[in-house]
Amino acid sequence: MTKRDKLRRLKALIIKEFHQIVRDPSSLLISVGLPILLLFLYGFGVSLDLNHLRLGLVLEDTSPEAMSFANSLIGSRYFDLKIAKDRRELEPHIIDGSIRGMVIVPSYFTDFRHRPEEVAPIQVIADGSETNTANFVQNYVRGAYQSWLQGEVISSNLTGLPAVTLQTRYWYNEQLESRNFLIPGSLAIIMTLIGTLLTALVVSREWERGTMEALMATPVGIVELVMAKLISYFILGMVSMTLCVSFSVLVYGVPLRGSILLLALVSAIFLINALGVGLLISTLTKNQFVSAQISIVVGFLPAFILSGFIFEIASMPFLIRMVTYAIPARYFVSCLQTLFLVGNVWSLILFNVAIMLVMASVIYFTISRKTVKRLD
Repeated sequence: MTKRDKLRRLKALIIKEFHQIVRDPSSLLISVGLPILLLFLYGFGVSLDLNHLRLGLVLEDTSPEAMSFANSLIGSRYFDLKIAKDRRELEPHIIDGSIRGMVIVPSYFTDFRHRPEEVAPIQVIADGSETNTANFVQNYVRGAYQSWLQGEVISSNLTGLPAVTLQTRYWYNEQLESRNFLIPGSLAIIMTLIGTLLTALVVSREWERGTMEALMATPVGIVELVMAKLISYFILGMVSMTLCVSFSVLVYGVPLRGSILLLALVSAIFLINALGVGLLISTLTKNQFVSAQISIVVGFLPAFILSGFIFEIASMPFLIRMVTYAIPARYFVSCLQTLFLVGNVWSLILFNVAIMLVMASVIYFTISRKTVKRLD
């Protein structure tokens, strides 16, 4: 058989796969509906920002200076305050979780404020049952007090206080919007889930329905069969990625500072990995239910937990950090966050792409060894 005949047969198989995709609602649901749903959840449901921190404010001192500090907290978008004159009024609210901490302005606040060698004794009590929120309480109140103190220095020209204004600048994510790095990272999780599930479920379904046996009885080679499925679902996955990127930029306003072509190249290499993992799973199990369970355990969970998408890899134990090097999503998350927020950092992106290519080679070598044209 000539090379032209093989290409014609491969083209026919790809067309067959697309007809099957159109007739199969689950494939369209996984490739179109699932990404939109996950982007909606990650964009609106997941946030590391606290703009309305529920706090209690105890004003034991009602002097003009104490009220000025209180007004600085009341006017801040970071706090929703419940005001009282005695801390005992607010303790039940901390217990039931309606507030996350208390800021106590004591009765001797003004006296200490006029002693240059002393620091105003503001007490901050935080609910330690949620450690991240407790840290936010401490840091936000400290920052609010420093801002108010600088304002007092400028407006009143108080003596004995340093008239130094600290100007902080953040690179790449100037507004410190958690959405700007959560959304790019979530694209890696979405593509992992889509790529793994698409091939794992569809190929397993063909084994269950008997259509794979029918294909095995034809002159179609195993390489042609694998290539037809990979090409079809690769195109579908890239369409899904295009949809996700457009949604992220146009709806959520996430900046895209890198090259679109480079983003497409990185996404294509990662998708090849994800599709290969799904194909390997379906080859080994040949059962839809088992394939779906393994896809979640092997694909989604490691990508979600060990990719650096939410949990900082540097803070993980040494052994867990070593495991993350075997997760393709780790390198894809790094590329996505770089391309969206920083730009074309070639040294970082080329390194990550090289690692993903090595992983893809290992995956497809394993597939070639495990996939044979037999029914046993």
